[in-house]
Amino acid sequence: MARVIGIGHDDFGTVRESHNFYIDKTNFIQEWWESNDKVTLITRPRRFGKTLNMSMLEHFFSVKYAGRSDLFEGLSIWQGGFADGKIYSYEENEYRQMQGTWPVISISFAKVKETTFRSTQKRICQIITELYNKFDFLVESGKLNENEKEFYWKVSADMEDYVAADSLNALSHFLMKYYGKKVIILLDEYDTPMQEAYVNGYWRELADFIRNLFNSTFKTNPYLERAVMTGITRTSKESILSDLNNLEVVTTTSEKYEDCFGFTEEEVYEALKEYELTGQEQQIKDWYDGFSFGKRKDMYNPWSIISFLNERKVGVYWANTSSNSLVGKLIREGNPGVKITFEHLLQGESIQEELDEQIVYDQLDDEEQAIWSLLLASGYLKVKNYRAFMSDFGEWKQEYELGLTNFEVKVMFRRMVRKWFSGSTSGYNDFIKALIVGDLKAMNVYMNKVTIEMFSFFDTGKGALGDEPERFYHGFVLGLMTELADRYVLTSNRESGFGRYDVMLEPRKLVDDAVILEFKVQDKEEEAELSDTVQKALNQIEERQYEGALIAKGIPKERIRKYGFAFCGKRVLIGTAS
Repeated sequence: MARVIGIGHDDFGTVRESHNFYIDKTNFIQEWWESNDKVTLITRPRRFGKTLNMSMLEHFFSVKYAGRSDLFEGLSIWQGGFADGKIYSYEENEYRQMQGTWPVISISFAKVKETTFRSTQKRICQIITELYNKFDFLVESGKLNENEKEFYWKVSADMEDYVAADSLNALSHFLMKYYGKKVIILLDEYDTPMQEAYVNGYWRELADFIRNLFNSTFKTNPYLERAVMTGITRTSKESILSDLNNLEVVTTTSEKYEDCFGFTEEEVYEALKEYELTGQEQQIKDWYDGFSFGKRKDMYNPWSIISFLNERKVGVYWANTSSNSLVGKLIREGNPGVKITFEHLLQGESIQEELDEQIVYDQLDDEEQAIWSLLLASGYLKVKNYRAFMSDFGEWKQEYELGLTNFEVKVMFRRMVRKWFSGSTSGYNDFIKALIVGDLKAMNVYMNKVTIEMFSFFDTGKGALGDEPERFYHGFVLGLMTELADRYVLTSNRESGFGRYDVMLEPRKLVDDAVILEFKVQDKEEEAELSDTVQKALNQIEERQYEGALIAKGIPKERIRKYGFAFCGKRVLIGTAS
């Protein structure tokens, strides 16, 4: 009989006690412990089992769960095995003796999603206070002196910065005095506040606060046995991880723990058998395969697979989260180069980028490479090929060939782009209809409506006024690509004839006309009227013979429509060749 599928459970004890569907990842316990790393940072995309694995570590090591060996019965960590050339029995399994024997501090920043620095700081302090509340027995234990008790009661949601910075270090000390053993610290979703700080504009303030907290907790903490941190991104050491030279960083390209987070293809196919869904393997592979960790190229997102097993149909199961909104913001407000590259990705093409897997939030506004690094860390891009080399100038470089991870991600991004224009649904949809039938008057009416409502939506708000028109119309091109993908093959900024066109719509069926769109921003020194700019765009289409690529594919010249778009601020004039 198939196990119950429980959606949304990330507490190991609940999953095991309820006999829910669970894929055994307890091998991670042994791999991590035997690595003997002081502080381990593991980055994985959202909903890849990070929280469940952290809960598993807590249930295994923490004295809070002493005597709960039943949670691990039948799992790999509880079995006999083979090591050092000999077979050992259940009783000889040293990990059975370790369960429930360590003081553990377990904390999560997953819900820290505030819009201001002060509210974020207070939220983190409140989480630490709630953690302290669980150990109030320390105060009456007789193990703490008066000064330590005084510090203990200083910890609150409104505590001073110096108290907050030292709070986890101090709690480690108190627990060691009580239990006689150093502590294990587990910090889940460490970077959630960082992403919110970037989106809401208080990154530098939060970085200073977190840096002090992390330094005291993970670097200068003599009461720390070992620690694990998880998150989506690896932030640069220069930002919040400064001085943590004891940090072992495990990113998506690292071979360590490569099958411990997420489901392998073998595990997915076994799950399909359990729920009598054999025959669905290829569909599942097409939709959800593509994640790669280290040398494993066949990893699947657990949330998508469990949701499929529950719903028994494919779909986009990655719900909108803050990580999605950050990615959407970066692409929407990104410069034309970012949007053009994203067009290539949506068309199923690969991109070549030199990346640093460290995320420098201060660079996300200005460095395209930082955006692709974030998308890779977040699981939206996969590594097709990787090359590390020394340049001719003696500089170490890492070059990645990247593509969208799988079909689910592609569908998700298409929906994201459509949502950009949801605030102007009527005008945008009416423009699309007018474009298809060639109604020039309606195209002008509705395009101006769209620009009035949407122009600032693509602006960074940081004074880049000269780039506004390009930011908008390249976003507009992405909108066309998603809306017309079933009807046209859309390309943009590609070579054709003697130059480069802005947008070309090649019909998939002969009943539709081909369309060439050329965008121009009015140069008021050379073009007195918008109509002059329109004519300049149309002249460029003719002079550079943009229609050449379409004619070469057998499309008659009379079935090719050409439009010039002239922009001046939020005003647009569209014209066509007579």
